[in-house]
Amino acid sequence: MSYRIENDSMGEIRVPETALWGAQTQRSRQNFSIGVEKMPLSLIQALAIVKKHAAKANEATGKLDTAIGQAIQQAADHIVDGIVDEHFPLSLWQTGSGTQTNMNVNEVIAHLCEKEGIQVHPNDHVNMSQSSNDVFPTAIHIAAVLLIERTLFPVLNRSIDTLNKLEHANEEVIKIGRTHLQDATPVTFAQEISGWRSGFEHTKQMIELSLSELKQLAIGGTAVGTGLNASKEYVDFFIASLNEETQSQFSADSNKFHALANKDAVVFTSGALKALAANAMKMANDIRWMASGPRSGLGEITIPANEPGSSIMPGKVNPTQAEALTMIAIQVMGNDTTIGIGASQGNFELNVYMPVLAYNLIQSIELLTDGLRSFNEHCLSGIQANQEKMNQYVEQSLMLVTALNPHIGYDNGAKIAKKAFAENMTLKQAALSTGLLTETEYDQWVRPEQMLGNNV
Repeated sequence: MSYRIENDSMGEIRVPETALWGAQTQRSRQNFSIGVEKMPLSLIQALAIVKKHAAKANEATGKLDTAIGQAIQQAADHIVDGIVDEHFPLSLWQTGSGTQTNMNVNEVIAHLCEKEGIQVHPNDHVNMSQSSNDVFPTAIHIAAVLLIERTLFPVLNRSIDTLNKLEHANEEVIKIGRTHLQDATPVTFAQEISGWRSGFEHTKQMIELSLSELKQLAIGGTAVGTGLNASKEYVDFFIASLNEETQSQFSADSNKFHALANKDAVVFTSGALKALAANAMKMANDIRWMASGPRSGLGEITIPANEPGSSIMPGKVNPTQAEALTMIAIQVMGNDTTIGIGASQGNFELNVYMPVLAYNLIQSIELLTDGLRSFNEHCLSGIQANQEKMNQYVEQSLMLVTALNPHIGYDNGAKIAKKAFAENMTLKQAALSTGLLTETEYDQWVRPEQMLGNNV
């Protein structure tokens, strides 16, 4: 491999000839050869967005030459478009401020400008009016907001639409309810589905609420929150320009000391994502329980058979989409724990766990997005009720005795249920054998379709 010599404040260093990065990126590559995790590309793209609008703002406020400003903006767009992804090689496990990745972006932009014949300095021009300490948390917030609004919410909405269709298709299908994994009183399959659907709707509202905090940006705080070298006009122009491009509603955090040192907005959003993961896991578990079998399980529903389930047992099909989604759910829960701990550990004017906070937050969003999309396409949309099996379970359930409580009392109802179970009798046979009611009364009082409450 051929090399060139780059210089920074620490002196000379060899950099691969074809690399668009510079000296500071190369030093990070050498000093932090740790793990396989890299900075997420969505974060790199968000940093490029920051550089673009910082250049616009610096140009508009008279600090940056127009030709240089335009060149930075064009180079930043190349990064956002994914044209130079291979030039962001740094390990996640680096400085806790993300400074080295900020400089990686600065250096790539400067070298892209140089290829266009314009000399641009990564610090003096690309990083003008900025510090890694305000840029990096700003990029985390921008990346997360755009991923949630542009990718997660559309997928979540499609899942909600699928559940709505399943509800309408199963409004008349009665099945046995279960609590504690034991028989309970009847529900409609639509009622059960409505719980899954409402869970997604509620957690979407929670995530939306958290975005109001995530949309407050640290930009303008520079090194320690004082805003040294960044004017109010620069910040105002940056926010207006960013909102025009993203069609979002970002604002500058009113307290930059909070914005740099505290990561509570990330914690808030991560917690809402964990709530979504919990609801997704609950739904996926319900579905794989109900689809268990096909002959030795519950067998109340069928799900799409997507691929062979065993390398040794011919014909076996497994609930693989549910398994993938539940693994994603526990990963998101683990990510949230890491985020909570990392956010609590900043010192004085800066949190220095930002790379791992960014990685875990972005991974949670992307995993939930992909997992819910896959589950919706390959499982949820193909669910079919096995009404014969559902009817069978309803008819043999002892908890239908609950309908007799108003007529013969709880204690007498318990006697009937216990007798039916102990003597392997139907509930009706046990009830009539006690002499507490007539067959006509039993048939009138024990009617599953009248035990569904008002939520039908």
